[in-house]
Amino acid sequence: MESITKNRQPIEVLRSMAARAYGPDLVPAGDDWVSELGNGWFNVIYRMRLRNGSSVVLKIAPSPAVEVMTYERGAMAIELAALGLIRERTSVPVPPVDFADQSHELCDADYFFMPFIDADNLAIVRKELPAADLDGYRQALGEANRELNSIRGAGFGPLAGPVEASWRVVFTRVVEDVLRDGERRQVDLGCDYDVIREVFAKDAASLDEVTEPAYVEWDLWDGNVMVRDGAIVSIIDHERAFYGDPLIEAGFIATQLPAFGNPAAFMRGYGRPRLTETEQVRRRLYCLHLMLVMVIETVYRGHTNPWEYDWARGQLTEVMALLGRPSR
Repeated sequence: MESITKNRQPIEVLRSMAARAYGPDLVPAGDDWVSELGNGWFNVIYRMRLRNGSSVVLKIAPSPAVEVMTYERGAMAIELAALGLIRERTSVPVPPVDFADQSHELCDADYFFMPFIDADNLAIVRKELPAADLDGYRQALGEANRELNSIRGAGFGPLAGPVEASWRVVFTRVVEDVLRDGERRQVDLGCDYDVIREVFAKDAASLDEVTEPAYVEWDLWDGNVMVRDGAIVSIIDHERAFYGDPLIEAGFIATQLPAFGNPAAFMRGYGRPRLTETEQVRRRLYCLHLMLVMVIETVYRGHTNPWEYDWARGQLTEVMALLGRPSR
């Protein structure tokens, strides 16, 4: 996926980064030892083959010169914190961090190295899988997601703080940040921004039911799941994690929006029965927030293909109707 947030670096800089992480003796000559992995949507990611035969991955954050959405600021620091939490407190497989550099001495942004994961990306292979195999992976994902949500925080909000006692206060602020991002770049949502605010305010009381802060990935979809031989080998891309309501996780989206697939296997793995009426309202608010992000981010990332914007706009219209504001 192409995006102006991808902070590509010349081969000389990549060589310096690898030398700082692994030592100059392990950095090959030439440039055929480096290739870009194109599946990412936000950060640029390189695969490198070192002199000792090992393969590693370099992930570089966007340049500070590129405007990102409010919630994406400092995303790499969030990912590093999330990886530490997951490795310390769960058995969910995630890659270790070989080396991280936040000095901005070699390039203008944070970066880190990790081992290359020899497995398939579920989003790429899912169309080729027998239905039973795909269900098995989705059920395992539900189980892993439940374990991630078992991590508890001192309050709601960013992993590094500050945190709040009220999920309603935190999520209201999150939604407002997204709306202001859209207004700043004059993104057309298909309806007035204040109408979105009214719809959200009408059902915001449903958020008060959430009283226990849980670690949430938020972006745990098939594209961030690496699989091999019937098992999840690793979960990747943790830069959007925070302490919140587990119901905001991506696996629950399809309980309200059919375009996101069938949630049955994930729900079975998670061990979650059918959602209550209040939970469904809350999940619709989370869908509203997600579709706002998906519409507005197409402008911030400089997407030239209108498909992503048009698709997300259609889903935004659908969730607005679910919340009682059908388009005229």
